[in-house]
Amino acid sequence: MSSKPQPPLMKKHSQTDLVSRLKTRKILGVGGEDDDGEIHRSKISQMLGNQMRFGVREPIGLRIWILMSAVLFTTIALIALVFPSQLYEFVFELRTTRISIRLYGGALLSVSLIMWKGLYTAEKAIIQWTLLTEACLLSVQFLVSIITLVELGLMSNSAILLLLSEVLFLIITLLYYYHLGRRTKKTQNHTHSSD
Repeated sequence: MSSKPQPPLMKKHSQTDLVSRLKTRKILGVGGEDDDGEIHRSKISQMLGNQMRFGVREPIGLRIWILMSAVLFTTIALIALVFPSQLYEFVFELRTTRISIRLYGGALLSVSLIMWKGLYTAEKAIIQWTLLTEACLLSVQFLVSIITLVELGLMSNSAILLLLSEVLFLIITLLYYYHLGRRTKKTQNHTHSSD
């Protein structure tokens, strides 16, 4: 039996074959947009995650705001823990039990630790949770303060100043939270470059 000579093997150049490259990328699951809106250029970046999404383009003054909040919360917490009666009397012009003010100081000190952590991180999620924690604290504090003032029938200048400052802090915190949560528009390059 005679064998026919085999034709020379033709090497397929998949790097230059655009259809083949697109099929390969589709099978690997890269090149398309994921749930977070990220476009991964390789399977490795898809599996490891694109660390650039954690590097956030921060709004102007965000770190200064978090620092101010952390310092303010820490200071008020320490005053509430060390001098509980003076803090309550200054705002509400009433005497109350020291234990409730000290408990408030302990809770505020715990929140201030979250604020300090948020100051030194670069991850968007942690910064957002920090701002959300601050907004929740300020909301609850505002509601409790206004209900207490209405029940007692008191509206001193210091109490009005406290309520206005809580609302101002809440608005600024929510603005930072909203701005940080917005998606940045990505510019996509529609030219095909070799990967």
